[in-house]
Amino acid sequence: MPAPTDSSNGGCVGILAGGGPLPGQVAAAVAAQGRPVFIIAFQDFAEPAVVEPWPHAYVRLAAAGTILAELRAHGCGDIVLIGPVRRPSFRDLRPDAEGAKILARLGRALFSGDDGLLGALVRILGEEGFTVRGAHEFLSQSLGAVGSLGRISPNEADRADIARGVEVVRTLGKLDIGQGCVVQQGVVLAVEAMEGTDAMLARAGTCRQPGEGGVLVKLCKPGQERRADMPTIGPRTIEGASQAGLKGIAFEAGGTLFTDQAACVAAADAAGLFLFGVDATASPCDGL
Repeated sequence: MPAPTDSSNGGCVGILAGGGPLPGQVAAAVAAQGRPVFIIAFQDFAEPAVVEPWPHAYVRLAAAGTILAELRAHGCGDIVLIGPVRRPSFRDLRPDAEGAKILARLGRALFSGDDGLLGALVRILGEEGFTVRGAHEFLSQSLGAVGSLGRISPNEADRADIARGVEVVRTLGKLDIGQGCVVQQGVVLAVEAMEGTDAMLARAGTCRQPGEGGVLVKLCKPGQERRADMPTIGPRTIEGASQAGLKGIAFEAGGTLFTDQAACVAAADAAGLFLFGVDATASPCDGL
């Protein structure tokens, strides 16, 4: 069985692609570096319009033998895991022989939160001879910066809600539960779990309190495996926050990927929402 290509020679980058536009953006960034790319498109998750302009193969999520064989056949040394994938039930996994072995190697991580599972997967891919890279290593221009991105900035009450949200999300993150919450006037309207940000925003809209305010806060979990699951914001996030009646979105600066930062800023400005980058290295109230 051939070994993966050494990433130091600029070999092929393998992209394990879930949904959304980011797999295609990573592929374009890799190609711009003059490196070949090959996409493993997870069936029922990856979007054909995103992956099909690039060399690719559609593979079931649990067909680990096929995934590893395809990566090795195309000389992939570096691997990027990008795009949302819903965790399937054991009944729906249907692993191949290699997949069953990897499930056994994952062990207790299968029953932990997403970050524990993804961290174990990154470790196993390393043991198989691959180097897992973070999408942000190729998409540095898509990372939000500290402060307001658009023309609207949070006021004093909004900053208090942001500080409260940072405390809540950090606590959630320590338990490997979620990356976001919605706070209005100090009241936590909703926290993110396995349903994702869009569903959380819809739920938060039904819980709004009388009066103004309302902030979505998204952060990396403490000690999160950033090579596999960074927080992501796209135009649909802006739309969901607006429909929920929120004032804006606070995100971890340098730790949040924007699927289209210019479109997000334009949509936020049009909706009257702020987009505010928080320095996660500071205490919850510093810099707000």
